[in-house]
Amino acid sequence: MRKIFYFFLCLGCLLNAQIKPKAIFKDSIKIDAKSIFGVDTFGTFYYTTEDNTFYKKTKDTIVTYTNFQLNEITSANAFNPLKINLFYQDFNTAIILDNRLAEIFKIDFNTLIPYKNVSYVSNGFDNTLWIFNQDLQQLELYDFITNKIRLKTVPVQSQILDLKSDYNYCYMLTEKYLYIYNYFGSLVAKHTNDGFKNMAFSKAHLILNKGNKLYILPKNGSEIKAIEHPNLLIKQFLVTNETLYIYNDGTLSRYQLKLQ
Repeated sequence: MRKIFYFFLCLGCLLNAQIKPKAIFKDSIKIDAKSIFGVDTFGTFYYTTEDNTFYKKTKDTIVTYTNFQLNEITSANAFNPLKINLFYQDFNTAIILDNRLAEIFKIDFNTLIPYKNVSYVSNGFDNTLWIFNQDLQQLELYDFITNKIRLKTVPVQSQILDLKSDYNYCYMLTEKYLYIYNYFGSLVAKHTNDGFKNMAFSKAHLILNKGNKLYILPKNGSEIKAIEHPNLLIKQFLVTNETLYIYNDGTLSRYQLKLQ
């Protein structure tokens, strides 16, 4: 009886190890965008065009925001649709927008004391932003209302490649490692970077990119696995819950993620 138990236990482990996440094609749409920064569960698109106009497009409406003084938008995050943040790295400035894309706050890091040379920005909880201080090589949680740093992480020794976050976690990808912090700034996980260049994140999963291949770190998972998907060029990719979006040559394709 014990031998039979161990046989099925080993068989189950073997089958589980062979499970490979898949991306199953659903549909695609044409969209004229320079960069796509987000698609929410209601089908709202957030993107920029060649003239550096930021768009929020729903099924019924299109709202835009343009700041000619700051020029090119480096990154945008609409995880909190009531406090959308845009980052203009060339001018070391972040803009906070409401759900109508009206400007509600401007953060000029050049004028802060002490001065901050910021290379990455992502959203935090309440009135905070995760920012990467390029001069100090450390991640900081910045309160833009009180103009205070709530917490700092230990400096890193390799170049940062990407930064993504939600209210609970912050993911920082460097040339050497993927760091995962909780909202207290504590390091909860650290993975060796095996050639990953950038990433996309939703509250469900973290997706990483290496060449034209995608990998997934599931929520509460500890292993990064390759995603089986059609062989195509990947200009940009996004993830919303169990849905993967791949953007290339004016076409945004939608895939259903299957982990089992």
